[in-house]
Amino acid sequence: MTTSSELFERAKELIPGGVNSPVRAFRSVGGTPFFTKRANGATLTTADDRELIDFVCTWGPAIHGHNNEIIREAVAKALDSGTSFGTPNPYEITMAELIIEMVPSIEKVRMVNSGTEATMTAIRLARGYTQRNKIIKFEGCYHGHADSLLIKAGSGALTFGNPDSAGVPEGFARETIVLPFNDLGAVQDVFDTCGDDIAGIILEPYPANVGLIFPKDGYLQGLRDLCSKNGSVLIFDEVMTGFRVSAGGVQTKEGITPDLTTLGKIIGGGLPVGALGGKAEIMDHLAPEGPVYQAGTLSGNPLAMAAGIAALELLKDGTAYDRLDHLGVQVREAIQSAVNETGIPAQIPQVGSMFCLYFTDTPVKDLEDASNTDTERFNSYFHKCLDLGVYIPPSKYEGNFISTAHENASIARACEVFAEALRSM
Repeated sequence: MTTSSELFERAKELIPGGVNSPVRAFRSVGGTPFFTKRANGATLTTADDRELIDFVCTWGPAIHGHNNEIIREAVAKALDSGTSFGTPNPYEITMAELIIEMVPSIEKVRMVNSGTEATMTAIRLARGYTQRNKIIKFEGCYHGHADSLLIKAGSGALTFGNPDSAGVPEGFARETIVLPFNDLGAVQDVFDTCGDDIAGIILEPYPANVGLIFPKDGYLQGLRDLCSKNGSVLIFDEVMTGFRVSAGGVQTKEGITPDLTTLGKIIGGGLPVGALGGKAEIMDHLAPEGPVYQAGTLSGNPLAMAAGIAALELLKDGTAYDRLDHLGVQVREAIQSAVNETGIPAQIPQVGSMFCLYFTDTPVKDLEDASNTDTERFNSYFHKCLDLGVYIPPSKYEGNFISTAHENASIARACEVFAEALRSM
């Protein structure tokens, strides 16, 4: 048997850092990353034959657990007809119909291949539609690794202490205005100064690449009002939260209608997919209908579409969300009970099947608060959970995810592990 450590040593000779996405390297928490050889339900099986209850869920897409039978059968059926066509295919239409049905703000949708591609295109589209240059984004909100969006980004950029990436030209940065999340006054000040040049605002309505932060009352509506007043495009990045917190995402839960929405994760059913959608008037500026160019050889790939359609169909009746909400509350209450018992300063923001654990007494409302949480204590907690057979994200800046496959024994055992890990500290 080849161990994870041996695989990692080989990988480091061939792949930068030994990984194909930085946070996987465990640099933030220390130690050697494990390699997964198989996944089923709520469980990962490592190259070392350890079984781990998984709360990363492929960083969000596995809302039905790993290797879901219905999704697997949908992919197998699509595979019988080929892997990629480079032409339109019927699955694309079914996917578009499902997204438009489930997300009321979306009138037209364009499929792409990743969340990064979706947000990159949304920014270009906002600029092309408004004929303006500047974009407002928020500290700690991660919108993929497109140049203009890596300024003070969340997710792995924060994990490695590099919120501003090398290789991003200064000119790109000048067109991106970065503000603290949850400070509506700061946004108002920018519009008062240069509102005529603001193409749009992009944000995660629930920032989930910096743990999990909720907007203050009235904040999202305030952004909506400012964009409407100034003719700017409001973009909700729901790559993480879309079809995760509810069928229609945060926008449906909060009752706010963005102009554009970016999606990913769940709509691929475990395969690489992204999408952007919104008002037909704006979407029709995309080529070939309009002057804003975007293209992708594998966009609308039939295997990815088949997997995503199956995943969304499993969510349509709403009962899955009731089950996921119940599991989320169960986890939060178990962790909170252990926090109360131990007296460790911590808080557990949770919505539906998303949650995180911040080691701090201070309510976390923005990136600065999240950055000031106790990193050493989180790292100790991470390794204790891993030692006891539960895998959580290897960074204090990443959110945890629950799937429908976590029901019964998996969730009960995980709750015991979370409590034991806290008591051991």
